[in-house]
Parts: sequence; structure tokens; C-alpha cells
Amino acid sequence: MSQPDSQTAWDRLYIDGEWRDAGTSETIPVTNPATGDEIAAVPAGTEGDVNDAYQAAEAAQSDWAALSREERNEYVQAMIGVMQERLDKIVELLATESGSVQAKATAEANFAMADFQSALEMVPPEEEVRDSMYHEDKDHHIVREPAGVVGIISPWNFPLHLTTRALGPALALGNTVVIKPATDTPITGGLLLADIAEEAGLPDGVVNVVTGHGSDIGDRMAGHPTARVMSFTGSTAVGRSVASQAGDALALPALELGGNGPFVVTEDADIEAAAKAGSVGAFGHQGQVCISINRHLVHEDVYDEYVEKLVEHAESLTIGNPLDEDVEFGPIINESQVEQLTSFIEQTVDAGATLETGGEVEDLFLEPTVLSGCTNDMSAACNEHFGPVAPVIPFESDEEAVKLANGTEYGLAAGVYSDDIEHGRSIADQIDAGMVHVNDHPIQDEPNAPFGGMKNSGLGRYNGEWIMDELTETKWISVQHEERDYQLL
Repeated sequence: MSQPDSQTAWDRLYIDGEWRDAGTSETIPVTNPATGDEIAAVPAGTEGDVNDAYQAAEAAQSDWAALSREERNEYVQAMIGVMQERLDKIVELLATESGSVQAKATAEANFAMADFQSALEMVPPEEEVRDSMYHEDKDHHIVREPAGVVGIISPWNFPLHLTTRALGPALALGNTVVIKPATDTPITGGLLLADIAEEAGLPDGVVNVVTGHGSDIGDRMAGHPTARVMSFTGSTAVGRSVASQAGDALALPALELGGNGPFVVTEDADIEAAAKAGSVGAFGHQGQVCISINRHLVHEDVYDEYVEKLVEHAESLTIGNPLDEDVEFGPIINESQVEQLTSFIEQTVDAGATLETGGEVEDLFLEPTVLSGCTNDMSAACNEHFGPVAPVIPFESDEEAVKLANGTEYGLAAGVYSDDIEHGRSIADQIDAGMVHVNDHPIQDEPNAPFGGMKNSGLGRYNGEWIMDELTETKWISVQHEERDYQLL
């Protein structure tokens, strides 16, 4: 059964190379967060559909792994070609489904193509040969093989990129894949990629996509015995459950989880430049980024100036429908997120903070919000608020700044701004986070650098040789070249 109109109809699952109905007639509406309009209705997949998808991936695995690297790369390159041809449509889908403004949607589409491009260049270490330590005429061959079937559960904030960063390497390295996209973004997080894979001619069963409610199929997706690797991006609370389910199935979890990113501004920083970076890091994609700035930690000598500049940047942003090229700031993804954000703002103001700007809500649009006079334990600071809220916290010394920065269960991303590079680097070295950026905001991701967190922000790393460790298995083959005497141990 083929998809009737590959770029507009998304009412079927993609399993074993076919667009097929789900095991139930229930559907999930997909709405444009900027307008409230329904743009599609996707299937509410069942555990049976998940089983079928994993079965198809398992059946296709051996033939896909047996292809030469050059043959697999041709398929991956073909997917890049399809994405390039559809770039405008992809950007439009990201805008309408995830509320991404044009700059963010375009960047995300390019990130996704870069994920595939960098995957073409991922080559596991060549076979290594070592002499036996105990026996003459014997050697050890250390090789890398595909891990097997990879499950991907992707989020709604960067739905395309945070799927392709696992999908591209998985395919190039010889693994087959089952994708479960987020309920809010099932098209750009999954069905779109199935459509691209089909047009690129990938063999049946190599890429499979099941849409559905996480509460219905999430456990089966994460804990399926066929999966050898489980890639998950999302909250720490859900990530714990995914890791537990994957662990029970002895699958390797690759987890990017929650964050509470600090942005340390020292007394010797260029405050105009720091506030500009702070604005991008706090309000980019409406703050709906795991690696966004959650807390602005500013030296007391420059605190008032920083708050003033940050307010200016917040109030300068153009708010509106992401399909408008002039819009810089779009909607929050759904009503529950808005309710949580407004609650954090209200609780923080009630605790003594000052609302400098923002805080107003219309439909799903929440104004960029700056809160001064904050402490590390106020709601907008101690929680991962995941929205356009900037609590600004003063500090007196580097020691206090580091203590505040590390005063969280999370350790994903952070930033430090200082005119003295050595000063900034010394603070960066003391922050417990997997990624720390000096004189830049923390919304950074490049294919040649390890992406991941410490503490409760995840396990493993994405990109480059680091994701190759997740997606391949190390195998030891020993060869005895001459007959030798054997003794019972």
C-alpha cells in the first residue's frame, strides 16, 4: 500500500516498506501551535504495530549489514538528495508542526542533512591484530560490527535533527531502525523521514516508523527484546523509565535528557555582547531547547547593566506566525507547556523576584520573560522550565558562580562569558556539564564534537566517533595458526 500523496497525507504507519493502517482506527490530531489549525491526523499505533516494526527491522538487518559500506552510503547520499530537493517543504513543515521560525527551521533542516553527510564519513577503526600474550603462533583480531536493530524515540522541539543524528549514523554503520516520534511532531520526527527513505529506495524494513501515544506504546518501544540500542531524547523522568526498559532487554541506552543550563557572566565581560548571546541562548526557539540557558548567573558589579540589556533584546523580538519570514519568536508547543511556564513565572515572582518584562500569554504565545532578583531555588531557576524565561541571579565571586552553576541535578550544557579567555576557561573547567562554551551561548551542536551530558542529563554521546561506539559492537576473533598442546584448566 503506497502513500497516496507523499508530502501531504500522513494517515498511515510505515512498516517493512509499506504504508499501512495501524492496529486501531484511533487517530491523533496534529495541530499548528501558532494557529490551532489541524494540519493532519496520524495513526495511534499499538503495541502490535511496534512488534511488527521491530520484526521487519530484524528481518532486514542481516542483508543491510551485509551490503558494502559504499552501497549503504549510496542510499544515505540518496536521502540527502531527496532532502535537498524538498528543503522548502521541510522548512514549512517544521514551521507549521513544531512552531519553528524560519531561521530555526532552516537551520534544523540543514543540521539534519549534515547528520547524514557526517554519517557518510563515519568509518569504524580498521581491524586490529594483536599477538597473543600466552600462546605462540596465535593472534587476536579486533573488529567492529553493526549493533543490530536501533530504536529511536525522538522529541518535539528539534524533531527532525534529533531523529537524524541517530538515524544517519545507524544506517551508514549497518543497522536497521524503528522510529517512534513525539506525539506533537509525528511528521517531521518520523513519517517525513520514512517518506524520504522510500523515495531514496532503501530496502524494505530498514527504516520503520510507528506513531502513537507514548503512554500506549512507549514501554514496548523502549523495552522491545529485538532492540540492541535505544536512542532517546527527552526529559530525565521519562529517560529513567526508557533506560530501565532498555536495560531489562539488555539494549544499550543512548540518552540525552534534561538540562538546567547556567550562563555565567563575569565582571570583566563585554556586557552588550554577553546579553546578546544570553538572549539567543534563552529565547531561541522560544527557549524550548534542552541546551538553552535556564539560569543567567551574573557578577554583581555588572548585574544591573546585564538585566537592562537582556530586557532590551527580549523586547526587540518580533513575535508571530513562524511562516512569516520576519518573525523571530513563535509559539509554545502546547497548552500544558504554557500552563507550566506561567506557573513557574508566578511562583518566582511570589517568591520575591521582579518581572522586568514579558510574562503575558495569548493563545500559545508567551512573551519573552526576564526575571531579576532571582535565587537558585526559585521555581523558574531550579526547574528545567523549557521556555522563554530568563531568571537572572547575582553572584559575588567565581567560587560562588561555580557553586550556583553546579547546584542542580543536571549537567548538560553551560556557557561562560568573559573578556579574559583564561578566566572564562578556568570557570568552564569547574562546571559539571558535558558541554561548556566560552564566550558563546550553549545552543551548539556540531558533528565533529561529542554531544551529551553528565549527572542526570543522560548517558553516552552523539556525533562522530562517540556515536559509533554506541552503534557498533566490538568483536574478538582469535586465530591459532599452528597446532599446540592442550591441558585441562
